[in-house]
Amino acid sequence: MDRPYPPAAGLAALADLLAGPVVPAARGLLGCRLSAGGVTVRITEVEAYAGTAGDPASHAHRGRTPRNTVMFGPAGHAYVYFTYGMHWCLNVVTGPDGEASAVLLRAGAVVDGLDAARARRPAVRRDVDLARGPARLCATLGVDRSAYGLDLLADGPVRLRPADVPVPEAAVSAGPRVGVTGAHDVPWRFWITGDPTVSTYRRHVPRSRA
Repeated sequence: MDRPYPPAAGLAALADLLAGPVVPAARGLLGCRLSAGGVTVRITEVEAYAGTAGDPASHAHRGRTPRNTVMFGPAGHAYVYFTYGMHWCLNVVTGPDGEASAVLLRAGAVVDGLDAARARRPAVRRDVDLARGPARLCATLGVDRSAYGLDLLADGPVRLRPADVPVPEAAVSAGPRVGVTGAHDVPWRFWITGDPTVSTYRRHVPRSRA
């Protein structure tokens, strides 16, 4: 059975996890720490997306494009995309080279750099809402297009590090993905059960053509 977190502390174990299948990689990212722009968040919610292997919700479902090329590897790099004409979203590439898959980082709890996080999002009233949702997470960290393709396991401007304490299997919940038009009932969204920073689930509702 796949473990939901690296079997040993350290970047090597995290790198091995990310190089494997996307679902256990997604679960293993829970509790990991992501740092950028003077802020560190503990990842509390993620969403897995396979590539061309039967996942119509994936950006790589129809093959390689200039936008999604980083999804084809290597693992551990950042796939950043712009959505709704106003928001950035950050994904961690997973799987072996040439097989596109990635994990969307949906939410996190600010564990360091709280003043910097508040300065970036001054309208937010509660600290638990600073990185509650993929666009808010990027805004809190100051992540944008410049992070596209970065090696997140290196000592660069955006850094991913293993969890201080692995999240046990019993503390992980799973459910359908959010806001996707295809395969929206696939239970590939994972979150730390009961964590207040986890985003609110909203099933995609197609717009009426009337």
